[in-house]
Amino acid sequence: MAEDNAVQGTVADGFEPVRDEFAATAADEGGAIAAQLVAYHRGERVVDLWTGPEITGDSLLGAYSASKGAAHLVVALLVQEGVLDLDRKVSHYWPEFAVEGKQDITLREVLSHRAGLVGADTGFTLEELADDRIVAERLGRQRPYWRPGSTFGYHAMVVAALSGEVVRRATGRTIQEHFAARVRDPYRVDVHLGLPDDQEPRFLSAQPMVATPERLAGLAARATGANSLSGIAFNRHHPQNPELWKLPNFRTIRAQGPASSGGVASARGLARMYAATIGPLDGMPPLLTPGTAAAFAQIHSIGYDLVTREHKAFAVGFHATSEVYPVLGQGAFGHSGAGGQQAFADPRNALAYGYSRRRLPFPYGPAPENDRLIRVLLGAVGGLARG
Repeated sequence: MAEDNAVQGTVADGFEPVRDEFAATAADEGGAIAAQLVAYHRGERVVDLWTGPEITGDSLLGAYSASKGAAHLVVALLVQEGVLDLDRKVSHYWPEFAVEGKQDITLREVLSHRAGLVGADTGFTLEELADDRIVAERLGRQRPYWRPGSTFGYHAMVVAALSGEVVRRATGRTIQEHFAARVRDPYRVDVHLGLPDDQEPRFLSAQPMVATPERLAGLAARATGANSLSGIAFNRHHPQNPELWKLPNFRTIRAQGPASSGGVASARGLARMYAATIGPLDGMPPLLTPGTAAAFAQIHSIGYDLVTREHKAFAVGFHATSEVYPVLGQGAFGHSGAGGQQAFADPRNALAYGYSRRRLPFPYGPAPENDRLIRVLLGAVGGLARG
């Protein structure tokens, strides 16, 4: 196991600057950061690094919203096969959904955060939040918080419960079951929407952000009321709602794997999942065709997000990652997580990336060091091309 800020693992020839930058990141965090960084280039793992107390390359961490990438890879597969149609009304698959003004909402609008169903009026208990079927049933009765399709806001805790119910109605199987059977097991992807008991020893509990006065002031400045749209979207209006950072530490969340935010993964798993998505891997064909990958990477919602109150760019079920990191190729797609996770595929550069850390960053979301790490990684890829 790594100690302090010592970096463990390997890099391929030409990717040594990525290891150096990863070591510098650990030093910036005072030597206590526990993190993993993995990258694939043209289907080969070229970066496999970890650092920090207790962590190894095989350690599993809470994935938070990076789980949405796994869930919506399943949706992309089903659309590719003609089982689902993005422009079908949700009520075509789920008739009970067509109440309270929701009868015309399409699957595409759900996946691009335009449905206005960011939460439920009374919120969810922890046990309810852990069960996608319960969340979907409640949202099926809920009136949208804005006119569907007119604008967008991040459906942080619920979007994959909605898309998952469409998947279950259309196929008879849950998103979690599809992911295990079609992605996790055949491609040996270390991402779990529902962590088996025998894998529990590999899990490292999430740790809270270091609460300096400056960070506490920053959080206070960003705070919104519990009954605001943001509060409802993050379930803060429910009296028993746990703090966001604690969610993966509850066994009920890890066991059931709610697909919006309850996955558990290693950075190896996140990067391998996206490598398998866009290119051949260990003799197996890519999960998505270039056309499907491009369609799901297209920007559908961009601008002011009503929930996060920030500028955001969403594709179809994924982040439009090339809008977050302009050094990436156009059409890069993936999903970050509140715990500092960042994971994506960049088809133009034949690159897949996975980063995770144990202690939540400030602010919550993709850790700021990702920007530096991605730039150095792209520089290494460019160096190979020039060489």
